[in-house]
Amino acid sequence: MTTVGSLRQLSTGGVNVPLLSPCVLSQGQEIMIGRDPSCGAALNPQLYQEVSRRHALIRPSLQSGSSLWEVVDQNSANGVYVNGKLVQQSQILQTGDRIMLGEKGPEFLIEYNQSSAPTVAMNIPTPNTATIVSQPPISSPLSPAFSTPQNLAKNKDNLTLTQLIPILSTGKDLKKKAFLIPASLTVIFVILMFATIGNFELFALILAFYIAGIAYYFIYHLCGKNKSWWFLIGCAISTMILLVSPVWALFDVIFREILPGDVFGLPEDASFFSHLVTNFFGAGMAEELLKAIPIFVAFFIGKMLSTKWRSKIGVEEPLDGILIGTASAVGFTLLETLGQYVPQIVEQVGESEGLQLLIPRILGAVAGHMAYSGYFGYFIGLSVLKPRQAPLILIIGYLSSSLLHGLWNATASVPFGLIISVVVGIISYAFLGAAILKARALSPNRSQNFATQMLNINKK
Repeated sequence: MTTVGSLRQLSTGGVNVPLLSPCVLSQGQEIMIGRDPSCGAALNPQLYQEVSRRHALIRPSLQSGSSLWEVVDQNSANGVYVNGKLVQQSQILQTGDRIMLGEKGPEFLIEYNQSSAPTVAMNIPTPNTATIVSQPPISSPLSPAFSTPQNLAKNKDNLTLTQLIPILSTGKDLKKKAFLIPASLTVIFVILMFATIGNFELFALILAFYIAGIAYYFIYHLCGKNKSWWFLIGCAISTMILLVSPVWALFDVIFREILPGDVFGLPEDASFFSHLVTNFFGAGMAEELLKAIPIFVAFFIGKMLSTKWRSKIGVEEPLDGILIGTASAVGFTLLETLGQYVPQIVEQVGESEGLQLLIPRILGAVAGHMAYSGYFGYFIGLSVLKPRQAPLILIIGYLSSSLLHGLWNATASVPFGLIISVVVGIISYAFLGAAILKARALSPNRSQNFATQMLNINKK
């Protein structure tokens, strides 16, 4: 095979072991880098905890008639960086490119032979030669050299401690990929539900909070943007407070007495159109504006904070509006369900029927309150990105989310209302899902979005 270059390790990323021996790049061969002993560039599995078992693949790629190589992220936990930039799917490598496994992990340098190097103008920083000299490439049991075809079969038969006790090698993967935190919270909630059997009020409270958390976790992962959980929980609580404060009493007067939104004063024979108009004002416009208050407050507070804190609690883009809006909707749904609807059903019929109402009301918030508020939140965040068109954007978002809300409520007044509710619920969730996808595409921080990264990985 023709030798076209080499791949050599520049640094260990802080791990106190010698560097790996250089590996020859030969046409038709691939090199896997990771902690698995079968990798062509096998790193010590006990010491390189930030590196995945099969982290990155270096493979030939023919481009413009020149023999080039590319790096492909193998669904690693901490990503692959080329010259300091995160690789989303794969990236063609030029001579002098530096490949880092994770933000502060081991670093490798690719070099092409002069005869085979592509003629591409580049401005690549010179590698830190001091690091190379201080850590000469010495093969040792702690730092295996690049595997060759002759010893790959032998490596397959090796049995390591991490294979016998997998939890020793998972590191951050256990938290990121195995959903350790939500699984642990599930265990806690299950134990609490066991402990409260016989106390309906407390059992219903714990169950409601668990279902609401699962529903919101689903939306959070669809959005793919890291937002402080303490802040999102605070948004839900603030909406609960608003719902029992004079603010809601003022909204009740404006939308249900001054405007034609008296949802409790409709005659039994009122038409569907009458129900739609009344619920548009009395439920849609009133409740969506109330649930949007935390988004507006977060925006104004964020403007006064530093960039670091603004990204945590402020509103800089549509994804922020969606996350805060859906969190606000969770608080609204919990208080409305536990404070109004379930107690009424329990008093009239019984506790069993109360649970039957609680579960679908809170779980259905994904296609209900969360869908409407998240959709309006998208428009609020969009108005931040496009301030010159903010009035038009906000009006369209407010009216469309209120219409979806009013349409859902009005379906109860027509024949076959349950069937129609299914259609309206699917449409409402579709609007929210479309808003999330568009928000991810518009995000200034799209490269850091963990949902987008996962989508790119699945396309490989």
